[in-house]
Amino acid sequence: MISKKGLDILYNDSLQLLKSLISVESFSKTEAISADIINIFLNEHGVKAHRKFNNVWAYNKFFDDNKPTLLLDSHHDTVKPNRGWTMNPMAPQIKNGKLYGLGSNDAGGALVSMIAAFLYFYNVDHLKYNVAISASAEEEISGSNGVLSILKHLKNLKYALIGEPTGLNMAIAEKGLMVLDCTASGKSGHAATGTGDNAIYKAVKDISWFRNFRFPKKSKYLGEVKMNVTMINAGVQHNVIPAECHFTVDIRLNDRYSHKEILSIVKKNVSSQVKPRSMRLRASSVQMSNEIVKAGLAIGLKTYGSNTCSNMGLINIPSVKIGPGDSKRSHIANEFIYLKEIKQGIKTYIALLNNILLN
Repeated sequence: MISKKGLDILYNDSLQLLKSLISVESFSKTEAISADIINIFLNEHGVKAHRKFNNVWAYNKFFDDNKPTLLLDSHHDTVKPNRGWTMNPMAPQIKNGKLYGLGSNDAGGALVSMIAAFLYFYNVDHLKYNVAISASAEEEISGSNGVLSILKHLKNLKYALIGEPTGLNMAIAEKGLMVLDCTASGKSGHAATGTGDNAIYKAVKDISWFRNFRFPKKSKYLGEVKMNVTMINAGVQHNVIPAECHFTVDIRLNDRYSHKEILSIVKKNVSSQVKPRSMRLRASSVQMSNEIVKAGLAIGLKTYGSNTCSNMGLINIPSVKIGPGDSKRSHIANEFIYLKEIKQGIKTYIALLNNILLN
């Protein structure tokens, strides 16, 4: 296994890389500079990197076209900082063993730890699998110019490790996401006379169905499908019966249903017009018998099902999600990651990959 000196070198390089990434704007669709930083970092460590849009990827030195590839993927885009920040979100600060900064926890800590593990195995010959590292863009918005845009360029993919803050537990299942834009239609009229057909009342009936309906099929790791109405808008002024009421529904799918099945059930039960924004983020799961899961269990990792979405739902190969940090810190004001979490993340990734690549 890795020596203390080797780990310290990888950790110090990772910490400096993460500070550099925090220091620049990397909102979804505007990650060009952070992509440059990652590209330069890999080049400085002797790795030839490839790039499409703001995605950066690379392969191990002894890539073999006859071998399948294990993909290590994490993202370098961030959400925009909310108003609760009391410090500069793009000025990395270390206090009390914590690194503060936008994207430090989601998913900077996982990304730099994953890059460190990739570098550890980069020059190792006779690996069981090729290893690819991808620092993807637009993950926070599931954008078309993110990981989906480079999958066809990645060679011989068989498995993937997705780097996200999981407390270094191993998510072997992840809920999918479908957002529905719904429109209840009525007829406008004067509020004083009660003429017209109030679209709000029609929407309320449908909203009640979304609140109370339960999909019968439950998942071992992901539980039941969850639906929540999260936005509503109607009316033009107080004395006009509204002809339309628009509302949005957030649906978290388990791995027992496809997007098409969910959509079909919804449309059969509501009168509103229903339009899905996207049907790409599928629920996913991997069998306990999968060799990556077995490798994780062998080093003491705990398995669970994740309610949060990631690139795991877009990469259509067996995948697990694991990384340093805590998802409860994602997108919060004064986001941070513990320094010890980064070091432990590097150690964990190396131990896991050692079991997969060399055993």
